[in-house]
Amino acid sequence: MTDIIIKSPDEIALMRTSGQLLAQVFNALDDYIAVGQSTLEINNFVEDYITNTLNARPASKGQYGFAYVLNPSINDVVCHGVPSSTQKLKNGDIINIDITLEKNGYIADSSKMYCIGDVSPLAKRLVDKTYQALWLGIKEVKPGAKLGDIGFAIQQFSEKQGYTVVREYCGHGIGKQMHESPEVLHYGTKNTGATLQEGMIFTIEPMINQGTAKTKMKPDGWTVVTRDKKLSAQWEHTVLVTKDGYEVLTLRQEERLS
Repeated sequence: MTDIIIKSPDEIALMRTSGQLLAQVFNALDDYIAVGQSTLEINNFVEDYITNTLNARPASKGQYGFAYVLNPSINDVVCHGVPSSTQKLKNGDIINIDITLEKNGYIADSSKMYCIGDVSPLAKRLVDKTYQALWLGIKEVKPGAKLGDIGFAIQQFSEKQGYTVVREYCGHGIGKQMHESPEVLHYGTKNTGATLQEGMIFTIEPMINQGTAKTKMKPDGWTVVTRDKKLSAQWEHTVLVTKDGYEVLTLRQEERLS
């Protein structure tokens, strides 16, 4: 893992700016997202906000040939959902909105779950427990800790709740590139993997399933769904290893107040 990039103070300041701008996108989306909207309408709203209000770049657009600025993943979609003019939000849906933003050459990456209208208690529980799992992983971050500590904390908690952890997709280092070293698994063994150092920046983004952890990809080549069609949830933040712990660079307004 010698190719992990340790960010300089100047780079960290730029990453912090990108992260704060991305948090603003979710704040705007909170007031916009509603029953009846198509996922393409949500995509277009976010693209307009990033480019025209924030004067930034939606980093996902054009990445690996992807034509849109976000991934909307509804209900049994694990990740990498594709915006569509015909897919509209329905009462009771849960949806993950995954957005990346680049400003001054540095990228931030975050995702948030939205509960649309009246969501079932079981769906709400999955969303809430996945959020708790994210934060248990984040709280393992400090210099001298191991990457495996993050995955262990997430896996142990999630499985105790009766859920499974998706293994094919993981968090990642981030900076000038969307995906840098290291890979951040959401399962694992304590005291294994790379040692965390001050100045590392990476995403933690657990995908937690109600049923089996097994997934499959739809014919579009992007959309990943649960094999058993049960629900999946995901939350994501971009995290900095600080001198004595962590800083969540994409922390949102409601999280600052909680």
